[in-house]
Amino acid sequence: MALEEKRTAGESTFVETFFGGNLVLRIAIGIVAGIVLAFAWPDAAKSAMLLGNLFVNALKAVAPVLVLVLVASALANQKPGHHAQLQPIVVLYLIGTFSAAFLAVLVSFAFPTTLTLNVTDQVLSPPQGIGEVLNNLLFRIVDNPVSAVMNGNFIGILMWGVALGLTMRHANETSRIMLSDLSHAITVIVRVVIRLAPIGIFGLVAGNLAEFGFGELAKYARILVVLLSSMLAMALVVNPLIVYGKTGKNPYRIVFTALRESGITAFFTRSSAANIPVNMALCERLKLDENTYAVSIPLGATINMGGAAITITTLTLAATHTLGISVDLPTALLLSVVAALSACGASGVAGGSLLLIPLACGLFGIPNDIAMQVVAVGFVISILQDSAETALNSSTDVVFTAAVCGIPDDVSGESAN
Repeated sequence: MALEEKRTAGESTFVETFFGGNLVLRIAIGIVAGIVLAFAWPDAAKSAMLLGNLFVNALKAVAPVLVLVLVASALANQKPGHHAQLQPIVVLYLIGTFSAAFLAVLVSFAFPTTLTLNVTDQVLSPPQGIGEVLNNLLFRIVDNPVSAVMNGNFIGILMWGVALGLTMRHANETSRIMLSDLSHAITVIVRVVIRLAPIGIFGLVAGNLAEFGFGELAKYARILVVLLSSMLAMALVVNPLIVYGKTGKNPYRIVFTALRESGITAFFTRSSAANIPVNMALCERLKLDENTYAVSIPLGATINMGGAAITITTLTLAATHTLGISVDLPTALLLSVVAALSACGASGVAGGSLLLIPLACGLFGIPNDIAMQVVAVGFVISILQDSAETALNSSTDVVFTAAVCGIPDDVSGESAN
C-alpha cells in the first residue's frame, strides 16, 4: 500500500513537472525523451512525429492572428507624448536592432548552416535579385487582409496591423480597450500552444533522429553555436561600440553591470516584460533620470529586439542555404531591415521571434509550410536560444538608457542599503 502511494506520488510529481512546471525544464525533458526514444525504438519514434506535426500546425494556425492583433493593439494603445525626450533612446534601439540583424547576416555568410527540411512536393520560386524581391514585397503589402491571414502572408498582416493600430488610436477608449482585451485573449491562446511545446518538440526530435539519424544533433548544435556567437558578439562588441559612439566613455562598465544585474535574470525568466521591474530597480540604483527610464524601459521591452533580429535573420538564411537559394548583398541588406522591423513585434509572447520567421522567409519565395518547419527547428533549440535572446534584449534596454541619461561614475549596480 505504501509502495503504491509512493509510486502514485512519483507519477504525480512527474506529470506536474512536465505539464505545469518550468518551460525550459519541460523542453529539456522533451528533447532527452525524444533522443532516447529514437535510439531505443526507431519505429515508435517515427510515429511520434505526428505530435511534432500537430504542434507545427497549431503554430501555423495561431501565428497570423497573433501578429495582426498584437501589432494593432500595441499601436492603438500607445500613449501620445514623451516622444521628444525619448527620441535619442529610440534611435539607439533601432540602430542596435538593425546592427544585430546585419551582424547575423555577416556571421551566417561566414559560417553557412543548413537544416533538414521536408521539401517534397514543394514548388520553390526564389526571386532573382533585389528587384523581384521588392516587387514581391510591394504586392504582399497590398494583399487582402483576409487572404493575408488565410495564406500566412506575414508582410501583409504586419502592414494591416500597423494601419489598423494607427487608425484605432483615434477611436474611443472603449474600442481601444476591446482591442487590448482581444490581444490578451490571443496571447492566452498562444501561451496554451507554447505550453504544448515540450510534447511537440519531443515528437520532432524523435521523428527527425529516427528518420535522418543522429547527425541531426550536430546540425542543431551548429545553428545554436552560430546564434549564440552572434548574440555574444552583439553584447560584447557592437553594443559597446554604439555606447562609446554616443558617450565617448568606457562602455564596458555599464555593459557588464547590465549583463550581471539584468541579463542573468532575463535569461531564466525568458521574458523582457517580466524583467521590466528588475531593469527599473537597476536604473534607480544607477541614479538615472526617472522620467526617462520609466518610459524607455517598458518601451525597450517592446521595440528593442536585437536578439530577435539575430534569430530571425540567422534561421532565415539557414533556410536559404538549405534550399540552395542564392542571396546577394542588396537582398541581405533588405533582409536586415525586414528582420529589424519585424523583430519589434516579437515581444510579449514566448517564442515570438520564431513566429515571425515566415515573414522574412517570404522575401525569398519560401512557402509557409517550409518556413514553419524552420520555426519548429527554432523551438527545438529555444531552450538556450530564447533565454540568450531575452538576456541580450533586456540588458540592452538598460545599456542604451544609461547611454542617453549619462553613464554614472559608479555603475556597480549595488544597492545603497
